[in-house]
Amino acid sequence: MGTLDSYYYASMDLVAPLPVFDLYNNEWPILVWQFHQPPAKFIHSYGGTDGYALNSLVCSGAVVTGGRVDQSILAPGVRVNARAEVTGAVLFDGVDVGEGAIIRRAILDKNVRLPTGARIGVDLDRDQKRFTVSADGVVVVGKNQQFE
Repeated sequence: MGTLDSYYYASMDLVAPLPVFDLYNNEWPILVWQFHQPPAKFIHSYGGTDGYALNSLVCSGAVVTGGRVDQSILAPGVRVNARAEVTGAVLFDGVDVGEGAIIRRAILDKNVRLPTGARIGVDLDRDQKRFTVSADGVVVVGKNQQFE
């Protein structure tokens, strides 16, 4: 990988309709150690919005409750709450996206907690003061960050 941008673009390739590296290629089996988690859960209509995930990879234990997820990767235990929008993002284990939060072109490391209405990847000038921003404008939020 080498850089944040190369990691991000490789991750986004995985959610492309025809990825270069196809995880579902039976000729190249992927052997993994499974976490004992319940299946991913999608609550379609909650909090006044329809929840969904399109063109995304959603791992076991993730819950999308009335939030919208597009072209993203959700690791185990991720929560996307009502009216939240996640687009072009990689969310690691245990990330909690508060109600109405917006995440665009971002990588959030483990156990990040975003409050209601948070904005990541929407205003890069503001984000550069708080987080790491790659050369191509991908916002990276470090592990265990909690917000007021």
